[in-house]
Amino acid sequence: MAKHGGLYAYTMCYRYTKDEKYLKHAENIANYIISNKKVPNDGIPYWDYDAPNIPNELRDASAAAITASALIELDQYSTNSYNTYFDKIMTSLDSSEYLAAIGGENNFFILKHSVGSIPHGQEIDVPLNYADYYYLEALLRLAKFK
Repeated sequence: MAKHGGLYAYTMCYRYTKDEKYLKHAENIANYIISNKKVPNDGIPYWDYDAPNIPNELRDASAAAITASALIELDQYSTNSYNTYFDKIMTSLDSSEYLAAIGGENNFFILKHSVGSIPHGQEIDVPLNYADYYYLEALLRLAKFK
């Protein structure tokens, strides 16, 4: 499972079970992502944390949106603070590099530059519906928790 998917899954497992093992797993993954020197300064990761040609690899807005949404929620449960990191991701996603202009640019999707699976040759540097979903979810969580 991709790091961002694991972060999200364990955060949701903790939300519904309150089992501390899930919180610990989510915190460990969050710490890995935040401390990973291969993640660019704007918080938008490459399509894979171990992609072979970093920094000459595609970035993945969908992974960033999933990460931000998970961190916003995890911040409510953890004694660790993740707000600086999720704010950085959201600021980057809100930039013209990743946020499509309103009015039909990007085939009416919200976010640009997502990656599904480079090894399978699918969904490479395209808009993805789940990127938009998690971006909107992150915005809703920000409104709810701030």
